[in-house]
Amino acid sequence: MGAGRIEDYALLSSTRSAALVGLDGSIDWFCAPRFDSGAMFASLLGDEENGRWRIAPTAAPSQTRRRYLDGTLVLETEFDVEQGQVRVIDLMPLGDGGAHIVRIVEGVRGEVEMTMDLVIRFDGGDRVPWVTKVDGGITAVAGDDAVVVRSPVEMHGEDRRTRATFTVGPGERVPFTLSWFASFDDPPRIDAEPELAATEERWREWSGRCTYDGPWREAVVRSLITLKALTYEPSGAIVAAPTTSLPEEIGGVRNWDYRYCWLRDATFTLYALIHGGYTAEAGAWRDWLLRAVAGDASQIQVLYGIGGERRIHEIEADWLSGFEGSRPVRLGNAAVGQLQLDVFGEIFDVLHVARRSGLSPSPAAWRLQRHLLRFVADSWQQPDSGIWEIRGDPQRFTHSRVMAWVAVDRAIRSSERFGLEGPIAEWKQLRREIHEDVCEHGYDPDRGTFVRAYGSDSLDASLLLIPLVGFLPPEDPRVQGTIEAVASELMHHGFVRRYDTEAPDADGVDGSEGVFLPASLWLADAYEQTGRRVEARQIVERVLDVRNDVGLLSEEYDPVERRMLGNFPQAFSHIALVNSASNLAQPGEGTTGHRTE
Repeated sequence: MGAGRIEDYALLSSTRSAALVGLDGSIDWFCAPRFDSGAMFASLLGDEENGRWRIAPTAAPSQTRRRYLDGTLVLETEFDVEQGQVRVIDLMPLGDGGAHIVRIVEGVRGEVEMTMDLVIRFDGGDRVPWVTKVDGGITAVAGDDAVVVRSPVEMHGEDRRTRATFTVGPGERVPFTLSWFASFDDPPRIDAEPELAATEERWREWSGRCTYDGPWREAVVRSLITLKALTYEPSGAIVAAPTTSLPEEIGGVRNWDYRYCWLRDATFTLYALIHGGYTAEAGAWRDWLLRAVAGDASQIQVLYGIGGERRIHEIEADWLSGFEGSRPVRLGNAAVGQLQLDVFGEIFDVLHVARRSGLSPSPAAWRLQRHLLRFVADSWQQPDSGIWEIRGDPQRFTHSRVMAWVAVDRAIRSSERFGLEGPIAEWKQLRREIHEDVCEHGYDPDRGTFVRAYGSDSLDASLLLIPLVGFLPPEDPRVQGTIEAVASELMHHGFVRRYDTEAPDADGVDGSEGVFLPASLWLADAYEQTGRRVEARQIVERVLDVRNDVGLLSEEYDPVERRMLGNFPQAFSHIALVNSASNLAQPGEGTTGHRTE
């Protein structure tokens, strides 16, 4: 098994690839050279034989503490043992385009014996490499993958792994470096101490540009650093998470690959970056989206690869036993082939917000939007798979149609505000038609709430977005009733579930799941819009309380077992936290993070 619970991990990133480090000093997940590459350390989803890199005291620690250095993604983990105290500094260097990990062991007190255990398994924890000693370390090669590991410590092979034992005293620093490289290239060489100094400086320069100055600043800055860490620097894309198949139910089958980019995250992401003062990153994200969706509207996908790749086939990695036995482990995501109408609303919304926020205009964007809008006009009444990517029969989801309305509404707003040419009268008729249809078929007057899908009795947390996207004003009785119904029926121990997974029309997947942290923050936003700021703040505080010790959030949470669930760290959770904090930052001055003007 992996080192422990999901919350036991901390993130390292080069803004090209990422790794997860456990409290026990073991790197149990590392994909290189990209976020979506095959993992060479995959024990997170299996056991030690699927790859890991552990550096820790030989004796069991009596206490372990860790922290990120302020404003950075440089991790320090301190271990107390009977013989003394030792610190392990972990980082992934920024800037050179490579996939490197630097680990520096520093003696603090006493003479502490350390053990290094390195198990390299390429291609998702499956391929055993050929290991060779080189000057100052080892290389491991299998197919097109190779790594070089260097240290002044003598390493030796044992049982298809590499081991070392060494001792550190006060003030001594022992470096280890690992670099991935293509097996047909020469192995790179990096120096640990200069990389540490440069990485600290680069992260602090970036985080020092944050302009957010409201409540919970520390949490907001940490969330923005996490979003930067999940950004693929060459393209500007932001992955939903750096992991695959961390379960939404321990032992269950709700295990998905999130190492890709979802269009529906677009506007939320843009707001979070703009709130933080990161307009260059916001522009890069907008530009990635435009490149990804370019082409025929009927071929728009809900998710793409980090470079804009379209073919993302899902397979099951049967050689991995899953996190705490949660199988299958999935590589790729079959939702790529679904029709999800809400993504068109996200595309139009993010481009409208980008124009409104002063991002440099893209002349091609408006031509693309007019093309997409013709598809929306022809398709908005179709059943689809919805925001939650159900694997059962498509339905006429209320949220999907609300977002189709958003697409038309933002086209009208952009045309009127920025003088962009279009058949506004025709669009206004379409907007009115969609609005009337949703209010007639998506609203249950007997219960006084919007419902999940036309003809359904179920609720859905996505209904909380109705006032946030401007479909109806917050004071509308139908909105008030929906907020109350969601809080009453989907609230679980102070958090919000996405929907009732046991309902007959749920999602076509067995099992249950935890509460959904972004939806909990949507409820905070809805409360803020309707003047219930105290309750809104309470929800934000509740979410802050479930962050792990280094400020990271997963996708879901089990409030009974008090443990994280789902892929980790989850961009959507951190995005929602930044936006909710921004919404509550300026009392009485309106909603800075909501999606209407």
